[in-house]
Formats: sequence, C-alpha cells, structure tokens
Amino acid sequence: MEEFLELWGSDLWEATIQTFQMVGISLGFSVLIGLPLGVLLVLTRPDKALSNKYVFAILNTIINIIRSVPFIILLFFILPFTKTIVGTSIGVKGVIVPLVVYTAPYIARLMETALLEVDRGVMEAYEAMGIKTRHIIWHVLVRESRSSIVLGLTIATIGLIGASAMAGLVGGGGLGDLAYRFGHLRYEVDVMYVTVIMLIILVQGLQSAGNRLAARLKKD
Repeated sequence: MEEFLELWGSDLWEATIQTFQMVGISLGFSVLIGLPLGVLLVLTRPDKALSNKYVFAILNTIINIIRSVPFIILLFFILPFTKTIVGTSIGVKGVIVPLVVYTAPYIARLMETALLEVDRGVMEAYEAMGIKTRHIIWHVLVRESRSSIVLGLTIATIGLIGASAMAGLVGGGGLGDLAYRFGHLRYEVDVMYVTVIMLIILVQGLQSAGNRLAARLKKD
C-alpha cells in the first residue's frame, strides 16, 4: 500500500481535486439553470398560475431532446460549441459546458417532479389570499418540496459524478481520466481498482448525506 501511494498518490490526489472541481462547478451552474426551468415547467402547465401551452411545450420538448442523448455522444457532439464558449475542449475547463448541458435539463425535470408533489390545496389557499406568484414560488413551492428537492439534487449530483468520469475519454481530467489512461490503456489494474473504490465511497457518502438532510428538512 505504501509503495502504491508513493507511486500514485500525487496523481490520485490531483485527479480527485479535478473531479471535485468538475462536479462542483457544473452542479452550481446546472442548479442556477435547472431550478428556474423546473419552476417554469410547473407554472406554465395547464391550470397553473402562468399557464402557457406554447412555453411549456417548447421547454418540455427541448428538455426531452437533450435528455434523450447519452452523455458520451453529447460530449463529442457539442465539442465545437464547447470550444467556442470556453476556448478549449479538453481538461477540466473543457468539460464544464457539456456537463452543464447534460445536467441542467435533468435537474429541471427532477425539480418539476418535486414541485408537483406540493398539495394543490395549499397553493390555492395562498392564491385566494392574493399573495403574488413570486412569493408563492419561494415560500410555498420551494419550501414545501425542499426535502424532495434535496433528494433530487443528490441523484443529479451522483449522475454528474458518473458523467465526469466519462469525460476522461476526451482528456477531461479527474478520476475517470486516470482510470482510463492508466488503468485501461496501460493495464495498471491497481489504479483502476482504487479509482473505482474511491468513486463508490464518494457516491455512498453523498447519498447518505443527502438522505439525512432530506429527512431533517421533512421533519421541519
């Protein structure tokens, strides 16, 4: 073990930091895009406060199209767009754009599902009191569904970790890149096993933390 850490320790540390960077930055942008989209999907549905069948149909179609494309295909498909936006298509910086494009619609759909769980009667009571829609969104929709939102974000983050690992195929860095370049291409099976174990530990820890936070918010 000491010999392995001496040989690969610095590479594993750097790859882990890169994974956290990719996931953290991509998740932040995805939430900023996905949460408002989820709210808009709910409010523009028939019989909702901002009902608009055209806006809903357009958003729904775009989200479904993006979600239909596997990440590895999306990754290569938007390489020119990625290079235009950030100036490169490799490294941590180069995979942020495809990760956001892949994750934001997924979060939007998860948020839509969570928000639709809010009791319609509660919504109608606030609307009858003349409270503005923007206040209802924050104080009713988001607050009442925050436990489900946390669980949804946990699922999205875990999916994002898996996508960031696949980004190693285009030199995106992170644990996936390390496992691919050394574990697969150079047949360093020890590196492959360790990266898989690290990813399992990361996902298990994240899922446990998300479950506990969601349970706590539900009690409140």
